[in-house]
Amino acid sequence: MIKASIAGGTGYTAGELIRILLNHPEVEIESVLSTTSVGTDVAEIHRDLIGDTSLKFSDKPSDPDVIFLCLGHGLSREFLSTTELPERCRIIDLGNDFRLDPDFGEKRFVYGLTDTFRDEITGAECVANPGCFATAIQSAITPLAKNGLLNDTVEVTAITGATGAGKKLSQTGHFSYRDNNLSIYKLFTHQHLGEIKRTLERVMGATPPRINFVPFRGDFTRGIFASVYTKWHGGADAAGIYREYYEKSPFVHVSDKEVSLKEVVNTNKVLLHVEVIDGYIHISSVIDNLIKGASGQAVENMNLMFGLEQSTGLKLKPSAF
Repeated sequence: MIKASIAGGTGYTAGELIRILLNHPEVEIESVLSTTSVGTDVAEIHRDLIGDTSLKFSDKPSDPDVIFLCLGHGLSREFLSTTELPERCRIIDLGNDFRLDPDFGEKRFVYGLTDTFRDEITGAECVANPGCFATAIQSAITPLAKNGLLNDTVEVTAITGATGAGKKLSQTGHFSYRDNNLSIYKLFTHQHLGEIKRTLERVMGATPPRINFVPFRGDFTRGIFASVYTKWHGGADAAGIYREYYEKSPFVHVSDKEVSLKEVVNTNKVLLHVEVIDGYIHISSVIDNLIKGASGQAVENMNLMFGLEQSTGLKLKPSAF
């Protein structure tokens, strides 16, 4: 069994990791870390786990084979600098500390976009998990980049649920603000653009076109819906390019019909719908921001790092209504 530890264990992504790993056939959770809840039952914070686990929060890991860092952005480097881990321990960071700056002492983090960099992740020691918006958007445009078909400005409008902002309450996270409301934030400047551009540079071997990204806060709990379009210079079978690119991916599916959030919430899926209209290609990309956009993809990366099937422990039940 793989012994796993989770740092930053009280947040949303940690909660999803615990739920997934409790039912993973090859994993035993050896510790869940918190600086504020040491000694408290994990199920006292993550209330849906009552009866499922007797784990208590601790202040340090004991002897993990892998540690997941579910810490605030900028805190993972500090944690690794002050925490002693076994030499064999593999690291998966769900924050943004290593996505653009992968070096940490003698360690180097591989970017964990599983469906594009699967071979690099397999057997890696350290992985930087992609951001949620980045996962949805990269899933939509990387096949075009790989096939030399991403040559013009990319227009992206994407909406995310309230859990995308994390558990810590803010003015724009209040129910009274979110309910029956939509708002734009970080217009053209969202932090996930950096990692998207880095991936495109690697895949294309050239400077990628501009991406105009308009992120929306949604009045719902979880999920990301990304609407992506650019000029089309390919042939008639655009969807076929996507099916070929993702033919080995257990969770990325190209749908002939329009897609919606309810088809992916509580799953590790990416659903894509591709259409060509009047010289433009449009891609709808939907994911669960907490699973494929965070904890589920982190488990995919763990599976690859330890030589397991990519889908192990991730065949989750969707919530259809």
